[in-house]
Amino acid sequence: MPQQPSVNYLVDPINKVKRRHDRGFYDQATVHQLLDSAALAHVSYVIDGQPFCTPTLFWREETRLYWHGSSASRMLRNLSKGEPACLTVTHFDSIVLARSGFNHSADYRAVMAFGKARLVTDALEKDRALTMMVDRFFPERTAGLRATTRQETKATAVIVMEIEKASAKIRAKGVIDDEEDYALPVYAERLPIRTVIGGPEPCPRIRPGVERPTTLGSYREGRLLEEALLEAHGLTYG
Repeated sequence: MPQQPSVNYLVDPINKVKRRHDRGFYDQATVHQLLDSAALAHVSYVIDGQPFCTPTLFWREETRLYWHGSSASRMLRNLSKGEPACLTVTHFDSIVLARSGFNHSADYRAVMAFGKARLVTDALEKDRALTMMVDRFFPERTAGLRATTRQETKATAVIVMEIEKASAKIRAKGVIDDEEDYALPVYAERLPIRTVIGGPEPCPRIRPGVERPTTLGSYREGRLLEEALLEAHGLTYG
């Protein structure tokens, strides 16, 4: 079967990588993979001229991004009517020690996604989003949980943002020095950074006979978190 052509997000002065154009990517395949392999994002917005940046869990469905928080949240109240927002994620891959301070750096994979964020007000859409808030990370888990109460649903707000434009920026070069500096007697190295899943620590109050579900199989000790998140996203959305 022929490979489908890659679809790019719109590129304009807002999301175009200004420096080191070779590190910029605008295709949905790259952007979506970096989003789906992350759990924590930072959302930037402006209230009365004051910038704010808030960390939050998030998830992607096609070209939509969802996140949630308390209904009393200043951020969510501000973003409830289609306000401009920017959601970012970063995968920190290494610290790079070069032969000069100027060339010290880091390897990373990052995404900036732009759009207008709005509060989810439709009851069915909100119920589904609150289900996916769990099942996106832990496939099929909601079906085995105690049902969410009306008060809990009321206390939780959900925001959705259609990605209007986005860009990824990737640095994966390791140590890069000026050519004449390689002859210097200065130690240089790349320090890889990984987020690895530790061993499960079951709640000490679990009822006898309750075993860890097989649906949590993506989250295995020693596995990279980003691999587990990508697998869970694939199991949930296909």
